[in-house]
Amino acid sequence: MKHEYAESLPEGWGEFARFFSALGDPTRQKILLVFEPGEEICVNKIARVFQLSRPAISHHLKVLKNAELLVSQKRGKEVYYRVNYPYCAEVLKLVQGFVASKVNGEKGPDFLNIHDRGAIG
Repeated sequence: MKHEYAESLPEGWGEFARFFSALGDPTRQKILLVFEPGEEICVNKIARVFQLSRPAISHHLKVLKNAELLVSQKRGKEVYYRVNYPYCAEVLKLVQGFVASKVNGEKGPDFLNIHDRGAIG
């Protein structure tokens, strides 16, 4: 048993927690699913699709952006969002590799830090 994790999580786990926490909300899942690959959508259009207020949609978009699932670009008065597919793929690849190593009984690091591994940014 690794008692040290009863006190604190390894560095890097917070990023993965934000990623999966953002995916834990059904509305945020639906927001991600409405995007076509490479498509950029403005806040107003997303709000109309979901029949939610702009502040409600903005909150969900902020959570997704903070988790790096979405990236944004401001054009004039509008902010356009797109899914950060490369980042999503890399996170899932790292998590899958980490879990597979534990299933196979391999000893390795007990942390996942996407930026330290040089995968992204």
